[in-house]
Amino acid sequence: MKKLISLFILLLIVPISVRSSDPSLDDDVLGLIVFKADIQDPNGKLVSWNVDDDSPCNWDGVKCNPRSNRVSELVLDGFGLSGRIGRGLLQLQFLRKLSLANNNLTGIISPNLTRLDSLRVLDLSENNLSGSVPDEFFQQCGSLRSISLANNKFSGKIPDSLSSCSTLVAISLSGNQFSGSLPSGIWSLHRLRSLDLSDNLLEGDIPKGIEGLNNLRGINLRKNKFTDVVPDGIGSCLLLRLIDLSENSLSGTLPSTMQKLTLCNDLNLHKNLFAGVVPEWLGEMKSLETLNLSDNSFSGPVPTSFGNLQSLKVLDLSMNAFTGRLPESMINCKNLMAINLSQNLLTGGLPSWIFKLGIQEILLSGNRLSGSMDSLFSSLIYNSPQKLQVLDLSGNGVSGEISSAVGDFSSLQVLNLSRNSLDGSIPASIGKLKVLGSLDISENRLNGSIPSEIGAAICLKELILANNFLAGPIPISIQNCPSLTTLVVSRNSLSGPIPPALAKLTNLQIVDLSFNNLTGTLPKQLANLVGLLSFNVSHNQLQGELPAGGFFNTIAPSSVSGNPSLCGAPVNKTCPTVSPKPIVLNPNSSDSTPGSIPQSLGHKKIILSISALVAIGAAAVIVIGVIAITVLNLRVRSSTSRSAAALTFSGGDDFSHSPTTDANSGKLVMFSGDPDFSTGAHALLNKDCELGRGGFGAVYRTVLRDGRPVAIKKLTVSSLVKSQVDFEREVKKLGKIRHPNLVALEGYYWTPSLQLLIYEFVSGGSLYKRIHEGSGGNFLSWNDRINIILGAAKSLAHLHQLNIIHYNLKSSNILIDTSGEPKVADFGLARLLPMLDRYVLSSKIQSALGYMAPEFACRTVKITDKCDVYGFGVLVLEVVTGKRPVEYTEDDVVVLCDMVREALEQGKAEDCVDARLQGKFPADEAIPVIKLGLICTSQVPSNRPDMGEVVNILELIRCPSEGQELV
Repeated sequence: MKKLISLFILLLIVPISVRSSDPSLDDDVLGLIVFKADIQDPNGKLVSWNVDDDSPCNWDGVKCNPRSNRVSELVLDGFGLSGRIGRGLLQLQFLRKLSLANNNLTGIISPNLTRLDSLRVLDLSENNLSGSVPDEFFQQCGSLRSISLANNKFSGKIPDSLSSCSTLVAISLSGNQFSGSLPSGIWSLHRLRSLDLSDNLLEGDIPKGIEGLNNLRGINLRKNKFTDVVPDGIGSCLLLRLIDLSENSLSGTLPSTMQKLTLCNDLNLHKNLFAGVVPEWLGEMKSLETLNLSDNSFSGPVPTSFGNLQSLKVLDLSMNAFTGRLPESMINCKNLMAINLSQNLLTGGLPSWIFKLGIQEILLSGNRLSGSMDSLFSSLIYNSPQKLQVLDLSGNGVSGEISSAVGDFSSLQVLNLSRNSLDGSIPASIGKLKVLGSLDISENRLNGSIPSEIGAAICLKELILANNFLAGPIPISIQNCPSLTTLVVSRNSLSGPIPPALAKLTNLQIVDLSFNNLTGTLPKQLANLVGLLSFNVSHNQLQGELPAGGFFNTIAPSSVSGNPSLCGAPVNKTCPTVSPKPIVLNPNSSDSTPGSIPQSLGHKKIILSISALVAIGAAAVIVIGVIAITVLNLRVRSSTSRSAAALTFSGGDDFSHSPTTDANSGKLVMFSGDPDFSTGAHALLNKDCELGRGGFGAVYRTVLRDGRPVAIKKLTVSSLVKSQVDFEREVKKLGKIRHPNLVALEGYYWTPSLQLLIYEFVSGGSLYKRIHEGSGGNFLSWNDRINIILGAAKSLAHLHQLNIIHYNLKSSNILIDTSGEPKVADFGLARLLPMLDRYVLSSKIQSALGYMAPEFACRTVKITDKCDVYGFGVLVLEVVTGKRPVEYTEDDVVVLCDMVREALEQGKAEDCVDARLQGKFPADEAIPVIKLGLICTSQVPSNRPDMGEVVNILELIRCPSEGQELV
C-alpha cells in the first residue's frame, strides 16, 4: 500500500511527458497501475496486476520485449473493462501495440495517445468512446502503422491532420457517426493498403486523387451518403482486391478504367443509383469471386461476358430492370455457389445451365419466367441435388406439378414456389426433407390434402400453404415439428377440427387458419402457447367458447369473426352456461298417442307435429327456469339486504376486543374507531354511492357516525372465499399493514353469504382517470408522474418484504390522495381464495388486461412476486406514455410494451413520452425510467429486478431541481 501511495504521489509531482534520466521498470508498473485505477474490472481479468511486483511482464494482457524487459504490447481485448482511458498509459514509452478492443470504455479520446514514439498499432474498436477526434490526435502520430476506432460513437468530421500520418498502412473508422466530406488529403497516404470508413454519415463526392494509392488493397465506403460518380482514378489502384461502395447515392455509369482491376475479387455496388446497361468489359475482371450490383437501376440484358468469370462464387443482380434471358455462357461459371436474380424483368423458360452447376442457392423470384416444374426437377436431380440449399422461384409463371423427386434434395433448407401456377397435390416425399426450415407454396392451384408425412420434416419453422384448393383436415402429425413458428393455411377448403396437438408446438408465433371450413371448438390447450403474436381463425364454422388466458385475453375481434357459433368477449357474445336437455316423448304411454293430447282435455283431437311439441317443451323449460332464477335472486337479495342492514346494529372494537356477533346480523370488526355507519345498508344497495367495480367486487362510499368517510368493498367471490376462520385470519394480517402508499384496511364484515372489507376513503380518484381522462387541473406533470411511480414502487417493495403478492396491480387500483401521493389498493385479496389457482386468479383479474405476467399462462412456471414486478413495469410505461397497456385499432392490437421497446431500439424513446408533456420533461430522467419499465416487463421472471432494487434505481434516476418544477 505504501508503494502504491508513493507511486500516485510521484505521478502527481512529475509530469508524465517527462522521462526519467534513469528509466526503470517502475515506469511501466506505475503507468499500468494508474491505468487500472481509472477503469472498472468486473470480471477480475486484471487481478494479476499487483503493485508490489517489480515487473509487469507476467501480468495478464501484458507482453514485454525480451531484451529490455519493457512493456511492448498491451492487449486487453474482450476483458469486459469499463471506465475511461487515463493518462497512465503515457508512461509506457516502449509500447508498440495497444489493443483495448471489445470492451465498454467510455469518454473522449486523449490526443496524447499517438505521441508514444514507439506505438505502431492502436486498436480501440468495439467500445463506447464518443465525442469528436481532436485534430491534434493525428498531428504527432510518430510511426503509427495501423489505427482502428471502429464501432464506437465518435462524431464530427474526420480531422484533416490524418493525412500527416504518412506511415499509416491501415485505417478503420467504420461504425461511427463521422460526418462531413472525406478529406482529400487522405489520398496522400501512399503506404495505405486498407481504408474502411463504412457505416458513417460522410457525404459529398468521393474526391479525386485516389490514383495515388498504388498500394491500396481494399476500400470500404459502404453505408454513407456519398453522391456523384465513381472517380476514374480508381482504375489506377491495380492492387485492389476489395471495393465496397454499397448503400450510398452514387450514380451514373461505371468508369471503364475499372476493367484494369484484374486482381479484384470482391465488387459491391449494392443499393446506389447506378443506371444503364452493365458494360461487357466487367467480364474482364476475371478474379471476381463476389459481384453485387443489386438494388440499382441497371437495365438491358445480363452481359454474356459474365461467362468469363470462372472464379465467380456469388452473383447478386437482384432488384434492377434486367430483361431477356439469362446468357447460356454462364455455364462456364463452374465455381458459382449462389445466384440472386430476383425482382427483375427476365423472361423465357428456366435456364437449364443454372441447375447443372451444383449451385447451393438459387433465387429467381419476382420475374416473368415460365416453364414446367417437372423439367426443372429433372435437371436438378441429374445434377447433384444434395447441394441445393435454397430454391426461390416465387412470383413467376412456373406451371405443372411438384414432382415427388423433390424429396431427393436432402440439403434443402428453403423452398419457395409461391405465386405461380402450380397444380396437383403436395407430394408426400416432402417429409424426406429433414433439414427444411421454410416451405412456402402459397397462392397456387394445389389441391388434395396436406400430407401427414409433413410431420417428418422435423426442422420446419415456416409452413405457408395459403390461397390454394387444399381440402381435408389439418394433419395431427404437425405436432412433430417442434420448431414451427409460422403456420399459415388460410383461404383453402380445409375441414374437420383444429387438432389439440397444435398446443404442443410451443414456439408458435403466427397462426392463420382463416377462410376454411374448420369445425368444432378451439382447444383450450392453445392458451398455453405463450409466444403467440397472431392467431386468426376467422370465417370458419367453429363453435363454443374461446380459450381463456394468455394471448386469447387480447385477441382481436377480427381474428375470430365469421364464426356464428363462437362465443366469448372478443366476439361480443356470451357463452351459455347451461344447455337445455332434449325432450323425449314416450311412444308407449297409455294415455296418449304420438302426435296427440289426452281426449279429456278437449272435445277435439288436436294433432301437433314433433317439432311443435319440442318447441313447446323447450319454451316451458325456459319459463320454469326464469321463474326459478327470479325466486332465487329475490331470496339472495333479501338475505343480502338483511345482512347489510345489520351493519347499523352490530359493532366491534379493535383486535383487543371481541366484536359483536349475531346469527342473523353477522359479524362486524373495526380495527379502530367507531364501527357504526350513518347510512347503513342504503349505501351498499344504492347505485349512487358506487365508486367502481373490479375483479373481486364493487366498492361503495359510506360515512361513519363521526362523519369520517370510508370505502366498502362488497366481495363477489363468496363461493370461493375461505372459511370464516381462514378469512378472518387473512384479513387481520392485511389490517396490520400500514404504509404511506397503501390504502389502509379499517375493518371487515362477515356472513356466510356476504363479506365486506372496509377501507380508508381516498378522495382524489384513481390514477387511471387522471392519466386517461384527466384534463385541465387534473393533468399530471412529470414530477407528479415520477412521484407516483416511486410511491407505487415503495408500496410493492413493502408488501414483498411481508411475503405478500398483490396479483392485481393496475392504474385503476392506484388512488391519488389530496396531496398527490399514490395509494395502492386491493393488495393481498388473492389470499382470501382457497388456493392460488391460476385460472381463478386470471379470471378474477382479467380486467387487468395487459398487466398480467406471462407466467400466468404457463403452468410449469411458479408465480412469485416477480409477477407484480411485471405489472409495475407496464404501469411505469402507462404513466410515462399516457397510453393504455393494450389498445385496439380497426386493424391491429397495439401492446404498449412492444411499442415502447421497438421505439427504444430505433432510438426514438423520447417520442413515446406523453404528448402533453412534450418539452416539459427531463430526458435524462424519462429515458432511464422507460428502460427500467421495459426491464421489469422481461418475459423471463428471473430477469426482472426485485422491487427493492427498483426503488433504489428510481431514487438514483430522480434528480429534482430546486426551486423550479417542470409543469
